[in-house]
Amino acid sequence: MKRLFILLFSGCLHAQNILIPMDLTQTDHLKAYGIAYAVLEKGIQVEWLLNYRGGSFKMRSDPFISRLCRIRGVSFDNISGADITTVYQTIESNNMEVVLLEKAPEIAVYTPPNKQPWDDAVTLALTYSEIPYETLFDDRVLEGELQKYDWLHLHHEDFTGQYGKFYASYHNAAWYIQQQELYESEAKRLGFDKVSKLKLSVVLAIRNFVTQGGFLFAMCSATDSYDIALSAHDTDICDSVFDHDPPDPDCQNKLDYDVCFAFENFSLFVNPMIYEYSDIDITPPNQRVDPNASRDYFTLFEFSAKYDPVPCMLTQNHVSVIHNFMGQTTGFHKHLIKKSIVIMAEKEGSDQVKYIHGNIGQGTFTFLGGHDPEDYQHFVGDPPTELSLHKNSPGYRLILNNILFPAARKQKRKT
Repeated sequence: MKRLFILLFSGCLHAQNILIPMDLTQTDHLKAYGIAYAVLEKGIQVEWLLNYRGGSFKMRSDPFISRLCRIRGVSFDNISGADITTVYQTIESNNMEVVLLEKAPEIAVYTPPNKQPWDDAVTLALTYSEIPYETLFDDRVLEGELQKYDWLHLHHEDFTGQYGKFYASYHNAAWYIQQQELYESEAKRLGFDKVSKLKLSVVLAIRNFVTQGGFLFAMCSATDSYDIALSAHDTDICDSVFDHDPPDPDCQNKLDYDVCFAFENFSLFVNPMIYEYSDIDITPPNQRVDPNASRDYFTLFEFSAKYDPVPCMLTQNHVSVIHNFMGQTTGFHKHLIKKSIVIMAEKEGSDQVKYIHGNIGQGTFTFLGGHDPEDYQHFVGDPPTELSLHKNSPGYRLILNNILFPAARKQKRKT
């Protein structure tokens, strides 16, 4: 850090800079991430000031940046070289750090073609913050197109082939019937006799993407269903209502936890009438609403900015305690998380872990429980969240931290 500090100090004495504060003074935290991304797209480097005023962004002064901030309603300050020197001195002597963002990451969202953008918090965040992304699904993943991207988000997908375990409540609904027919026909078109086998090939392709240096982010059921699908690579866990034949009676004993990203020693719920994949999720199957919802919060861990910059980047926020939000997978039981995984947020006084991070090969993954940070209990068919009403959402900031994370190092994978 000292060498970087000297270089920054020597180069900033006479320079003019723009500081985008990310503390409580910021008018629109979410669009601020979009500004940082747009600046990177212009080939201008951005400094992410970890733990300084909520994880602020600093960049050279430029009329393009000032104009963009004004248009999008993002607070910013023009600061002199002397002022930024004081900022660096503050960072040097506190639990803070300067991380250089160098390249706007290429972003992909794994999502079915028939899904609406508001079904997924990440696409809502990307759209509102005006960060460009592309969507892709099973066929493009299997064709190797993931290698075009730096960062991949998994839609709230069921990778086990059990259609979200919605059978008990929705198996007579038109949308459920159409979804099953669509998935089965797509599996057959791609050469698979079962949807579960198609999804297994997809999760293996995603695993290969990560091991080669990709960045993976998943929320809600895409977290645990991904690991469950990996673990079940040598057995059948789907009931006949899902794939027209019964599950392997010994499927539990055939699970391979070694290949999982984050979880181990979990037990499956193969009964199609149970709205749950396994005991990884903390949400009780028959109690979907917390009677103390207004007091339901989780807490971000504090990390050393100088020695643990990665989890520090992923937890940048203007608050450390965040209102919880539910999903098909709300959070994870701590005792089922592998010891190598970094826990970044938990519900204090409970076994509930909300936010985790880990490494696989040359790449990384981050799992965040819950469906929508600004919708405590989201139901099928609920209207979309209007993010213009939640410009300073600390929960959505966790998503956007992950989107900028790959910019902190140059990408070396071949496209």
